[in-house]
Amino acid sequence: MNDPDVVIVGAGADGPATAWKLAHDHGVDVLLLEGGPWHGNEQWPEPHADSGGTISTDPEDLDGKLLDEQFTHREADANDPTYGYLRVGPADHSRAPWFRNLHQNAFIWQVGAVGGTSLHYFSNHPRGYPTAFNDQPHWPFDYEELVPYYQLNEELTSTQQAPMTAKEEVFIEGADALYPLIESKNVTETGWRPQANAVEVPGRETATGEPLDADYEGSFSYDDGFRGDTLVGDHFQGSSTPVDAPVRDKARKSSNVGYVPRALDTNKNDSQGNVALRPNAYVTDIETNEGAGTLEATGVTFRDSWSGQSQTVSADTVVLAGGCIETPRLWLNAGLPDDGWVGKGLTTHWFDWVVGVYDDETVADINPEVEHMDPYVGQNSAVRFDKPGVGGMEDIGMSPGLVSYADYLFSQAGYSFDTEVDPSEPWDTRGYVVGEELKRRMSNYKQTKALLILTDDLPRQSNGVSLDNTFSDEHGPVPKVKWEPHPDDDAKRDELSRIAANIHKEAGADHVHRCDWPPLLLHMQSSMRMGEVLDENAEAKNVNRLFVADHSAMANGVGGPNPTNSGQALALRTADKIAELYF
Repeated sequence: MNDPDVVIVGAGADGPATAWKLAHDHGVDVLLLEGGPWHGNEQWPEPHADSGGTISTDPEDLDGKLLDEQFTHREADANDPTYGYLRVGPADHSRAPWFRNLHQNAFIWQVGAVGGTSLHYFSNHPRGYPTAFNDQPHWPFDYEELVPYYQLNEELTSTQQAPMTAKEEVFIEGADALYPLIESKNVTETGWRPQANAVEVPGRETATGEPLDADYEGSFSYDDGFRGDTLVGDHFQGSSTPVDAPVRDKARKSSNVGYVPRALDTNKNDSQGNVALRPNAYVTDIETNEGAGTLEATGVTFRDSWSGQSQTVSADTVVLAGGCIETPRLWLNAGLPDDGWVGKGLTTHWFDWVVGVYDDETVADINPEVEHMDPYVGQNSAVRFDKPGVGGMEDIGMSPGLVSYADYLFSQAGYSFDTEVDPSEPWDTRGYVVGEELKRRMSNYKQTKALLILTDDLPRQSNGVSLDNTFSDEHGPVPKVKWEPHPDDDAKRDELSRIAANIHKEAGADHVHRCDWPPLLLHMQSSMRMGEVLDENAEAKNVNRLFVADHSAMANGVGGPNPTNSGQALALRTADKIAELYF
């Protein structure tokens, strides 16, 4: 595509949603540029070993079986931050990941590829709390205006209540004794509820008419008639189930499954716009003209990450959707105006992790049919707790290696044998667990359950992304990232951790362990937020025709709930605003 109406920088969770809305509803031609590789596309049969094609516009290029081959379920293949296929970096794995300067005890966990970090998520799709929008002084419109976009996003991503398995029954045993059930998607009160996930669930029978119940012994292959989620519990690692399914029929609606095929479908309808997607294209500059006293975006320059060649493309409107680190980095490297809030106000849910270990008899009393929890069975998270103004938590199940790391080896508290625990606190141990004790704990894997704490942290100007003045790569100065919790954030996290520990104990946990995680930069929001850098349309206040359509545009951490549903809903609204203003 040589003359797009709109160029979008980034094909992660939000960029493809914006592209689809612009082309499908407004007839706009869109070029989508992504710095990372594209998995499951015949144009790139070996995306980490060969440069492959240059651009894809045909939905027939998408191949689910090829995606199956490229996404193994081995933990190290996916999650290794240097060599894993889910990492932030160029497609060429002989080259290093993209460097971010992080001078603190913390970890950044993202994916650079078509689909972005939605390739590597639990697909949890709760809505943000209304108070996180309506009670923020800089947020420019009411929560109610976002609700139709939430509804549209939930329809397009098959968002629905996740099916319950044994681990959820244990959570409900404790939570229901202490808190009421929440029955609204727009949460204003404290309580627990089933988790809304962007995962297509199976029906009552297979596509070939075979009954699908506990006695089902057939194949879980799409070719044999199986549809929907297989409950294999691998959704954190680029899930590609059911096996053999076309890309668009994979159960979990990560952006490469939920929005990219829809966006390419517009090319087959003459009444709609065209969408072209080019991976391996890292944008290095935003082109501008001096308008009538105002700066105006006119296009971008990008660099092919395989050949190293640069190219400039012009467009009527530019949309940044590279995420909370890459979007401000590009803005600053392009030399665009900075009024003090560009890259600032970064939020990341101040996570923690509270683990309950149960004896066999307790779990058998709760789950008489299965007598254990098996954390790897079912969707990764199928039930949650919410407390607007403080945050929330969700039950988690993962594969053994990741569980071992998350439960006992990711802490800022020091070694558990050397960490004193206040006897008034509801947990028994805190910190790293190592050696023989780690072996003993992990031998209870099937009876161990973790709760992820998601704290409502607020944007602060001291946290954010700036440029490193001492180190550059081929794309310019690298981003320098800083996030430190405020004492108010600490207090909220402590409160939620106590609630989690009490839920575990109410359910009958024999031992409760608080991990006390260091900052994990995973749910990042608000580094280019509306009301500060952006106006009510998500257009830059200081640069006309330049929009932001990713999680960085949000006002804050949406109160604590997982941000993908909110980010995509806002991106859909932004697409409508772009069309109203310029097309």
